[in-house]
This record gives sequence, structure tokens and C-alpha cells, in this order.
Amino acid sequence: MNHTQPIRIAAAILTRPDKKMLVVRKRGTEAFMQPGGKIEPGEEPADALCRELAEELGLAVTPDELSFVSRFTAPAANESGLFVFAEVFRLRTDAAVEPAAEIEEAVWIDPVRPARLDYAPLTRDFLIKLLAMAA
Repeated sequence: MNHTQPIRIAAAILTRPDKKMLVVRKRGTEAFMQPGGKIEPGEEPADALCRELAEELGLAVTPDELSFVSRFTAPAANESGLFVFAEVFRLRTDAAVEPAAEIEEAVWIDPVRPARLDYAPLTRDFLIKLLAMAA
């Protein structure tokens, strides 16, 4: 991997009807972040996100259920000195989620009064604030 290139990811602002937002923590890490993950070569961002949501949370969704929000660049939470280029989508659901694969913990937070957790830069600097402003 060329370490000067940003890491391309697809991430979800996953919210429930009560407006709480899901953040997850990967096994062996400290930072909570949006569910999602790396986009494989030739894969569309929405398809990558659907794949990751199924693998990480047991959540079966289609690209048609996702709403594109924006693209963001932020320091990578778990890869020092690297940046993520994130294609961010929104998904509202009341479906149950269950941490799987590399996800150790999943927490629903209030974006207006977020829990005192260690958040990944993308989540902390952009996505929590985005939802809080919309509340």
C-alpha cells in the first residue's frame, strides 16, 4: 500500500428514530467511529458500506436505502500519519445491531450531548457536529 495515499472508506451516520447515532469501536483500539470500512478496488462506496454493515453489525441494507451526505477527509484514527477519505452516507433504522467481525463495542450516543468517549477525528470533528446542528 502506498502510505502517501488517503485510505478510502465508506462510513454510515446510522441513526435511530430517537435521533441517537451509532458509533463502534474495533477490537484492540480505543477510538469510537462510524460503522463502515475500506472500499475495495472497483467497489462502489455504497456497495462497500452495505457489505461492511452486514459484516460488522449484521445489518442487511441495500444501496437504495442509503442517503449520500458528503465526502470528508480526516486523520485516520488507527493508522498514525495517514488520512481517511470518507464517503459518508446516512441511514435511519430501528433494526437491532449486534457487534460482529472486528467490532468490539457498539454504542448509541446523543449527538447533542455525546458521551465522553474517545472518538475518531472524522466522528469528533465532523459527524457529531453535523447531526447536533440538525437537531
